[in-house]
Amino acid sequence: MTTLSTSGPDSQANSATRGGLPSRPLRIGLLGATGAVGQEILHLLKERRFPVRELRLLASPRSAGQEVMWGDEPLVVQAVDASSFQGLDLVLASAGGSVSRQWAPEAVANGAVVIDNSSAFRMDPEVPLVVPEVNPAAAFAHRGILANPNCTTILLCLALAPLEARRRIRRVVVSTYQSASGAGARAMEELRQLTRVVLDGGTAQSEVLPYSLAFNLFLHNSPLEENGYCEEELKMVRETRKIMGRPDLLLSATCVRVPVLRAHSEAVNIEFEAPLAVEEARALLAEAPGVTIIEDPAANRFPMPTDVTGRDPVAIGRLRQDISHPNALELWLCGDQIRKGAALNAIQIAELLMNGQGGSP
Repeated sequence: MTTLSTSGPDSQANSATRGGLPSRPLRIGLLGATGAVGQEILHLLKERRFPVRELRLLASPRSAGQEVMWGDEPLVVQAVDASSFQGLDLVLASAGGSVSRQWAPEAVANGAVVIDNSSAFRMDPEVPLVVPEVNPAAAFAHRGILANPNCTTILLCLALAPLEARRRIRRVVVSTYQSASGAGARAMEELRQLTRVVLDGGTAQSEVLPYSLAFNLFLHNSPLEENGYCEEELKMVRETRKIMGRPDLLLSATCVRVPVLRAHSEAVNIEFEAPLAVEEARALLAEAPGVTIIEDPAANRFPMPTDVTGRDPVAIGRLRQDISHPNALELWLCGDQIRKGAALNAIQIAELLMNGQGGSP
């Protein structure tokens, strides 16, 4: 097995302590190393100087043998099997629900802590669903597996949590504008290619997504449930309730795929149990970790996907009083789907377990 090893003391296979992670450099497995999120995790491990002793890149047999650069070091991707997790402290999984269900228990049995980016374990009552800026204490109740929330949910909770801490929220109505990156690297490349096709006068024929995103948008294509909501919309409802500890929270979502490469946007209406002044809400959000305010009403300038692409913070703006309800506010937010919506949040969970506090936003 080809891995990257750096100097450091030897460790035992079961060294990852339940409830936390060792504070020394870790032996890490990255499952789903060749995908868009896996590639971003590699970048962020280096950028954030995460303490890595050993790094194993794991993927399906189809991707085995690919060489990936990690800084100046070439690493060869290995096909995941039962021996892949021996001696690891931490597994960062971003290879889809079926892969996680197959291999996460194997990793835990070998002594590793698993931070999973799929939907496989999010609603398992024994698996913490964590946004470090929102519910950090939940992470330490894990039994080996922690779940990274859905990208749209992470962005939404960063906006809701500081306001909920001041004034209890009764109801949330959210519409999302979701980028191609949420469907993976192939969808991003398809958007690039089909945009060129349309500009050249051709007809866009999508193969990765059900419809072309070139100069187009469509309602999220995840399966519809009996109540008429799609799976993506109900993820937002169920996950937000779990993260915020609010099973009674009223929430309705409409999710839309739009022709943007990698940053999601959301229009959010928040009804509180009592009025909350716009100025107070803005002050709370301005001080909240992981959030930046972008507002210039005179220039009609508010957050855009280009403001957050490749950046950590979620940008919030256009806070205003809902003219239809005295207890409701409106806001708009944008966040990088691959970064805070996936890879960064996973690494912040690991930093939380190592340090007892969340990583810097």
